[in-house]
Amino acid sequence: MSRQVQDAYIVAAARTPIGKSHRGVFRNTRPDDLLIAAIHAALKQAPGLDPKAIEDAIIGCAMPEGEQGLNMARIAALLAGLPDSVAGVTINRFCASGVTAIQMAADRIRVGEADVILAGGAESMSMVPMSGNKPSINPLVFARDENIGIAYGMGLTAEKVAQQWKVTREQQDAFALQSHQRALAAFAAGEFTDEIVPVDVIDRMPDLANGAVAERRRTVSLDEGPRADTSLEALAKLRPAFAAPKDPTGRATGLGSVTAGNSSQTSDGAGALILASEAAVKRFNLQPLARFVSFASRGVPPEIMGIGPIEAIPAALKVAGLKLDDIGWIELNEAFAAQSLAVINTCGLDPSRVNPLGGAIALGHPLGATGAIRAATAIYGMRRRNLKYGMVTMCVGTGQGAAGIFERV
Repeated sequence: MSRQVQDAYIVAAARTPIGKSHRGVFRNTRPDDLLIAAIHAALKQAPGLDPKAIEDAIIGCAMPEGEQGLNMARIAALLAGLPDSVAGVTINRFCASGVTAIQMAADRIRVGEADVILAGGAESMSMVPMSGNKPSINPLVFARDENIGIAYGMGLTAEKVAQQWKVTREQQDAFALQSHQRALAAFAAGEFTDEIVPVDVIDRMPDLANGAVAERRRTVSLDEGPRADTSLEALAKLRPAFAAPKDPTGRATGLGSVTAGNSSQTSDGAGALILASEAAVKRFNLQPLARFVSFASRGVPPEIMGIGPIEAIPAALKVAGLKLDDIGWIELNEAFAAQSLAVINTCGLDPSRVNPLGGAIALGHPLGATGAIRAATAIYGMRRRNLKYGMVTMCVGTGQGAAGIFERV
């Protein structure tokens, strides 16, 4: 039975603030609780929607284990108070998990299999480390040279990109500083107000003197990462964090250039979007924020995984029937300054359109949640600036790139 392709609209987009992992504001907050907060906020943005109309929850997570295991999507949907009829699935494309969740929800709607789906992502890098609690790489990875890149740490892949695309340490540090400066300016201008839901955090400490438990309640309403004291001088003092790159003969080529200051921050956060068909928009009197236009994912050599968007961006544009000049807002996830600059320079992206409010170097990168978070940023940014098209794109561990395009409506 053939189905007529229909449009999928984003009718709500909300996210939590992003906290620094391990010592940050959400270090003791479960990722499913962050996701619940984002879901509640998204539902408030669609007041006419009957929750029973939501057919599925598709949630991205890069390390779906521990506190974010056991099919977090279904559990969070239930704990958020959604009806038992709302199904849930947790999906994983590492850093592109959140935007892939949006794509999967949109495709279900576009082929007529669903009318309303919840999509998003959540990640706590405080509670579940980047490689998981028990990493176990298939031994075959080490048996053939062509597969060894799968085992490379992300920092080493960034060093290789910096070397191959000739991105200097000075360029990386300048890009990192710009990320912080843009984020701080966005805070001052209230640019994130529409997308961020404040989250109440409760810290409990034993009061031994009184034999009680003392509670401290705080409301977190902004991302924790941007630093006003960042400068080129301070960034230049940081030592390279990863092994020095080597040439094909195995000889070291000099000091590395990738530092903690020009890399994305490990983070905690969540985002949730509600997608609906045109029929559901009319039925529940919803206000569309954007239309989902296209998506593409492509593979690249694992050892230079950061260049993934170089392949994904043209593919997404081709599917959409658009040109790069049509895209007014680009959220290019800043996994590392080195790979961001390599993508910008190779694709010919307009730097003024890339991460106008700062990126992951300043704002943070909660892995599987980032795609959903940056989609919310792009959607609201397009609306404030009256831009027609926006894109969310990122590199992905083990050598992938992903890009999704949205149209303001």
